[in-house]
Amino acid sequence: MKNNKPAIHGETLESLTERLAAIGEKPFRAKQILEWLYKKRARSPEEMTNLSAKLRTWLAEEFEFAAATPILQKTASDVTDKLLLKLQDGSLIETVIIRAPQVGVGQDKSRKTICISTQVGCAYGCRFCASGLAGWKRDLSVGEIVAQLIEVCRQEDPTTDRAREELASFDNIVVMGMGEPLANYDSLLPALGILNAPWGLGFGARRITISTSGLVPQIERLADEPMGFRLAISLHGATDEVREQIMPVNRKYPLAKLLPAAKHFAEKHGRMLTLEFILIEDINDSLDQAHALKEIARKLHAHVNLIPYNTVQGLDWKRPSVPQQEAFANVLRGARVSVTLRREKGHDINAACGQLRLQHEEAGGISPVPAKR
Repeated sequence: MKNNKPAIHGETLESLTERLAAIGEKPFRAKQILEWLYKKRARSPEEMTNLSAKLRTWLAEEFEFAAATPILQKTASDVTDKLLLKLQDGSLIETVIIRAPQVGVGQDKSRKTICISTQVGCAYGCRFCASGLAGWKRDLSVGEIVAQLIEVCRQEDPTTDRAREELASFDNIVVMGMGEPLANYDSLLPALGILNAPWGLGFGARRITISTSGLVPQIERLADEPMGFRLAISLHGATDEVREQIMPVNRKYPLAKLLPAAKHFAEKHGRMLTLEFILIEDINDSLDQAHALKEIARKLHAHVNLIPYNTVQGLDWKRPSVPQQEAFANVLRGARVSVTLRREKGHDINAACGQLRLQHEEAGGISPVPAKR
C-alpha cells in the first residue's frame, strides 16, 4: 500500500528551504541535503553524515527516499538495458538505457540515452503500443519521474568515469516511455526543472526530448516555456485516414490542428522537430505515405525517425520487410529530408514500451529482488 509521504526527489531548493525554515533549520541545510541526493546519490537520511541526528530523523519521517525501486533488469544482446521499477503503491513502470557504443572507446564511455516513463499505463490507446493495453492507472508524481534518473545514475556510476566529472552519467533523456508525457504536464515540467537545475543534476534542457502523440493545447503551452526542450511528435501516419486507424488521438487533434502547433513550437524555439514514424506492414508503410510524410517534414523542417515495428505480444502488427523499409526511407532521402532508419533496440528483451510491465502484471507480479539476465 502506498504511503502518504512525498518523494524527496520531488522537492526543489525553494520548497525544501521553506520546509526546513518551518522547523527552525537554516537555509544552507537544503543545499546540503540536495548535494547528498544528486551528487552523492544518498539512498537514506542515515548517509547524510553532516546533518544532525534530529534532522535526519525528521527527513525519514517526512519523505519517501525510495519512490521507485528496481526489481528487475534485463540486458539485450545490443546492450540495451530495461529496468522494471516498483512504486510505493505497487505499480510497475519501465525505464530504458539505450547505449550507442563509440568507435575506439569502451562501453563505459558509450553514449547513453535514458528513456523515462510519465504515467502508469496510458489512456490514449495507440493501437501498436503495449503501454495502454491494460489502460491508464495514474500519473507519476514529480519525485517518481526524477527517481527514475537517479536509479539509472546509481547503476551507471560504478562503470563510468563520467559520474566523477559531471552529475549525470548519461548523455540524453527522452521522455518516450510509458504514458503520454504531455497528459502529465504539471508533473513532467517540474521534474525536468529539477533535472536541469544546478542543485539537481544540472542536465541541459537541449539534451531532453519530450515526445507526444499530439496533444495540441499542451504543445502550444510548451512552446511558451523558457527552457529549450526538444520536441518529438509521434506521427505514425501522414494522412488523417491512416493516422486514425492506429492513433485515436487524431480524432480530436487531426493533422490540420497538430501540424500548425508543431510549426509554432519549432519557430518559437528555433529547433528542428523530430517526427517519429513507426513502420507497420500494410498499415502505413506504403510509398504514398512516404510521399505525404516527405511533404510534412519539408514544411516543418523536421527530422524523421523511421522505426520498424517492435513486435508486441498480443498485437497482430508486423514490421515491413527490409527492402520496403529502405524504399520508404529513400523517398525521404530523395527529397533531402533528414531521416534516420533506426534498427530496433532491445528487441530480445521486449523493449517496446510497457511490454515488460504487462508481462509481469499478467503473471501475478514479481518480488522486489533485483535480478539481471
